[in-house]
Amino acid sequence: MAESFGALLRECRLAAGISMGELARRVNYSKSYLSKIENDVKPPNATVARLCDGVLDAGGALIGAARTARERTDSAVELDGLDRRQLLAGAGTLLGIALAGGPRPVPDEQVVVGLRTSFEQLRRLGMQTSPAVVLEPLVAQVRTVHALARENPEPVRSRLLVLAGRTAEYTGWQSQEAGNEPGALWWTRYAAELARAGGDREIARYALVREAGIALYRQDPISTIDLARQAQREGRAAGSRLLGLAARREAQGHALAGDRDACERALDRAANLLQSSTVDIRPYSVLGSTAPEPLALARGWALVDLGRVGEAATLLDREVARLPATARRTRARFGARRSLAYALAGEIDKSCVTLAETIDDAAHVDSATVRADLRELARSLSRWRGHHAVREILPELSRVLHRY
Repeated sequence: MAESFGALLRECRLAAGISMGELARRVNYSKSYLSKIENDVKPPNATVARLCDGVLDAGGALIGAARTARERTDSAVELDGLDRRQLLAGAGTLLGIALAGGPRPVPDEQVVVGLRTSFEQLRRLGMQTSPAVVLEPLVAQVRTVHALARENPEPVRSRLLVLAGRTAEYTGWQSQEAGNEPGALWWTRYAAELARAGGDREIARYALVREAGIALYRQDPISTIDLARQAQREGRAAGSRLLGLAARREAQGHALAGDRDACERALDRAANLLQSSTVDIRPYSVLGSTAPEPLALARGWALVDLGRVGEAATLLDREVARLPATARRTRARFGARRSLAYALAGEIDKSCVTLAETIDDAAHVDSATVRADLRELARSLSRWRGHHAVREILPELSRVLHRY
C-alpha cells in the first residue's frame, strides 16, 4: 500500500495507464508541478487531489489521502467545545432574561403576527444583502420575543418560543455567512433549545442539518456525514422534507470525502424523500433551501468536490439560470462554484464570463462561504494571468475579496 500521497498518485496513474504529461494536460496543471507532488517534494492541495482523483477514477482514494496529509500538518479547529450547560448559561447572559419596564399585557394575535412578519422581512432581506445589515436586528428580535415568552402564559408562550427558535436558527446561518463559525454553532444550538421549549421538535432536528452544513464549509466530511445521519435517525418522526434535506447534506459530505457511490445513493434517497413531502401549511417559511431544484444544485456542488468538474459546470450552468433574481445569496453561492468548475475544467473564457454574471451578487451579499469558493477561483485563474479575459476580471474579483 502506498505510504504517501505522491506514491499513491503514481500508483493510480500507472494503473490507469496515463503518462505524467497526459495527466497534466487533463487537469490543467504543469507536468513539473505534478511531478513534484508525485515525488513528495510539494504537498498536495485539495483541488489537485480532486481533479486527479476524477481523471484517474481513483474512487476518492486521492481525495482522502490529501486530507490525511493536511491533517498531519494542520491543527484541527475545535468548534465542539460548547456543552449544554455553557450554552444555556451563555443564552441568559447574551440575550437577557426580561425586558425593562415590568410585565406587559399578553400579546394578541395581531402582535404575534406582526413579530412573525418582521422576522420574515429580515429573512427576505438576508437573501439579498450583507449579513451585517440583518444580524443586529435579528439578535434584537430573538431577545425581544424570548423575553415576551418568559413573561406570558400558555399558549402564547409556546408560540413565541417557536418564533424565537426560528429567528435564532436564521441568526446562526447569518453568523456563518459573516464568517463567525463559533457564533453560528452557538446560535444553532440555542435555536434548538428554544424550539424544544416551545414544543417544536422540527427546528431541533433541523439544527443537526445546520451543524452538518457548518462542518461541510469547514471541509470536515466525517462530521458532515455523521451529523446528517444523526438528523435522519432523530428525524424519523418528522416530515420527509427534513429527512430529505438531511440526506442531501449527507451526500455533500460523501462528495467531500471522495465517495461518489455513497454520494449518489444519498442523493437518490433525498430525491425520494423530497418528492413525497407534503406542503407545510404552518405560518412560517420552510426550513432550508427554497431554490427551485435544490437537489440538482447540490449534485452540481458535489461533482466539483468529486473532481468531475466538466459535469459540474454543465449542470450548474443550467440550474443557476433558473434561480430568481431576488435570490442573490443563492445565485452568488452556486454561481461562484459554477465559475470555479469551468476554471478547473480549463474553460477559462467560460469561467470569466460566468464570473462576470455572478460578481455583482457576490459583492452585495458579502458571504464568507461564497468567498471561500471565490478565493479558490482566484488562485485557479491566477495561473492564467496572460489570458485576456482573466486580466480583465481579476481586478474586480480582487476588489470583492478584499473590500470586507
